Amino acid sequence: MYETIQSKLIKLKENKIFEFFVVAVIIISALEIGAKTFELPDTAISLTGVLDIFITVFFLFEITVRFIADPDKKNFFKKGWNIFDSLVVAISLIPINDSEMALLARLVRIFRVLRMVSVVPELRVLINSLIKALPQLGYVVLLMFIIFYIYAAFGSYVFKDINPFLWGDIAISMLTLFRIMTFEDWTDIQYETMAVYPWSWIFYLTFIFFTAFAFLNMVIGIVVNVMEEEHAAMKQGKEPSLTELQNEIKELKDLIMANQIVEKPKDK
Repeated sequence: MYETIQSKLIKLKENKIFEFFVVAVIIISALEIGAKTFELPDTAISLTGVLDIFITVFFLFEITVRFIADPDKKNFFKKGWNIFDSLVVAISLIPINDSEMALLARLVRIFRVLRMVSVVPELRVLINSLIKALPQLGYVVLLMFIIFYIYAAFGSYVFKDINPFLWGDIAISMLTLFRIMTFEDWTDIQYETMAVYPWSWIFYLTFIFFTAFAFLNMVIGIVVNVMEEEHAAMKQGKEPSLTELQNEIKELKDLIMANQIVEKPKDK
């Protein structure tokens, strides 16, 4: 009995229509959360309440299907995404109204949108790539901080009298440099200092080259390299589909039939 139910749930879990329906419910959940930020009439509020109950029950059903269909239940909660999905579903069961934890329940419902990552494999590859790239990115961030610190100290000493609001101390100077790196009206800051120090354009151009161009390309290169490794690992660990298995069986049958045809004349 249990094995029959498990086999049916495995087929349901692997069904593409069911996967698309799960994605659709996640999108509807995101829209429902966004709708609640507006002032809604009583009818719409009642509708969102019913919709919230449906979404919560469906997510509970979906995580139950995944748990029962998983052949290795002992390690089910050892996977990060399964833990995340289970926590979101469990906390979503907390009633929003008349509860001391109402705020927590509302906040957790926002994280339902992140369930899209656990459902779509390509998004999981992106997140895993970013996480695995963090150790390498740490050295790039450290080097970028050193550059920021040097330029901020220089700017604070030289440009402080020109505009104390932007260059008053090293902390404010670092915020100003971040503004320059993001190209947020950085030319206004440059022209202001160039009116006193005409050579100050060198300061800005070299800083932008080091941060916005060189370091940004380094970060992109590291992330892309890790993503390629993740895609390669996913392809290697991917199990063959039913169509591929059927094609392989057909090829084996054709090969056996060909060998039998060749062996018959020899027996004669």
